[in-house]
Amino acid sequence: MITLQDIKDILYQYIFSKSFIVGIFDILVVWYLIYKLLILIKGTKAVEVLKGIAIILIVRAISDMIGLNTVSWIMEQVINYGVIASIVIFQPEIRRGLEHIGRGAIFQRKTRHAQKDKTNMINSLDHAIQYMSKRKIGALITIERQTGLAEYIETGIPLNATISGELLINIFIPNTPLHDGAVIIRRNKVAAASAYLPLSENDQIPKEFGTRHRAAIGISEVTDSITVVVSEETGDVSIARAGRLNSSLTPEEYLSILNTELIGTEEEPEGLMKYFVDGFTKGANKDE
Repeated sequence: MITLQDIKDILYQYIFSKSFIVGIFDILVVWYLIYKLLILIKGTKAVEVLKGIAIILIVRAISDMIGLNTVSWIMEQVINYGVIASIVIFQPEIRRGLEHIGRGAIFQRKTRHAQKDKTNMINSLDHAIQYMSKRKIGALITIERQTGLAEYIETGIPLNATISGELLINIFIPNTPLHDGAVIIRRNKVAAASAYLPLSENDQIPKEFGTRHRAAIGISEVTDSITVVVSEETGDVSIARAGRLNSSLTPEEYLSILNTELIGTEEEPEGLMKYFVDGFTKGANKDE
């Protein structure tokens, strides 16, 4: 007859043993890394590449099962040399991932002064966006976050000016020297105007979106920046982040996104701790 002591011995010997706990932790870490990889490449061209890799692995397995030796050998060579090729193909995603992991201190928090500056910046953006949207004035505004945008700032006209709604409106007025290109905001200041951003090569972007929208998505694919787009044709407001575009936003919707992404909550952790917290939080909710 099994006694209570026998059950305790089994639990402490197997379930609560060090090797069992380490094994569970090991599985959770692997699951988390795979999850973050999928989130990182979601909406990018890397998804199509992964589908191609999956097909190669399936062909390799089937050829082994039915004895197609030549096909199996070719697939094996593709897999062996594909490791080097994948580093080149996934360079933007690898860069984003390493930058994401390496950002900031573990428990760095937002100060009240920084929150006030960002609130003022969002208010200035809102004033400019509403003015330009009503008059169908095209605009492209990128806000730097943790990933530096120095290489893109250098392509534009340096300003280093205090941000205001009036300044942003004047920059994007048609036929003015600075209206063509992007405004880049760094540390709550207008760092540069008329800057050039990389265009996205994602072929899933709808054809009605023009160069501004492709540039907004492009910069969000290689950095963690937030980019606001005002359409010159329709006056619609869009926001690009993490390789995805939220289009046709109302003032309430784009303000909600800006406040969430740039300010968040007072107790929100940043840096490496935010990286882990965000991962488990998103895992509990349905992806966008």
